[in-house]
Amino acid sequence: MNPDKSKQTAEEHGKCMLTRRKFLMYSGTAAATSSVITLNMFPGTVQAKELQAQVTTYPRTLIAKLSELKANQPLDFNYPDNGPNSQAMLVKMDVPGGGGVGPKQDVVAYSYMCTHQGGPLQNEYKVVGEHRVLGQCPFHLSTFDLRRHGIIVSGQAYESLPQVLLELDGDEIYAVGIMGLLFGRTDNKLAG
Repeated sequence: MNPDKSKQTAEEHGKCMLTRRKFLMYSGTAAATSSVITLNMFPGTVQAKELQAQVTTYPRTLIAKLSELKANQPLDFNYPDNGPNSQAMLVKMDVPGGGGVGPKQDVVAYSYMCTHQGGPLQNEYKVVGEHRVLGQCPFHLSTFDLRRHGIIVSGQAYESLPQVLLELDGDEIYAVGIMGLLFGRTDNKLAG
């Protein structure tokens, strides 16, 4: 093969090839152009506009007195209302937990409804050494770790258990919000 001919072929070949830089520049320009054309040719297409954030406030509800709680004995309550799927539990775990209140940060509260298919978790609180779990759900055996914000440990659930946010005011424990969506609801707060 002639070395001059192979050099010439490589040079010609390079002329028709795009560098990575040119490719990215051209493709970015093409994408921007097509976006502008789409917005101008098809009026009524979605366009961004500025909106005010919607702030949701929960009721501040007295649940219990810290001095009356016994270690690892759940206390049942409803929050944020008495509507469907509002059953929850408050427990003094005797070990620190994420979002816990009290001197040892060991008082936490969670929804009693499994996040998978709403299975009831009442009477499923367990102490296993240093672990504090809620479950197994009777539907598909989901278990949640109460020391780590109700994260799923096993089973079919794919979301953490909704945690009721607590506030300690002297000896009184108040529910002040929920982290996560209650099972079966599109909004944690019922209208009206």
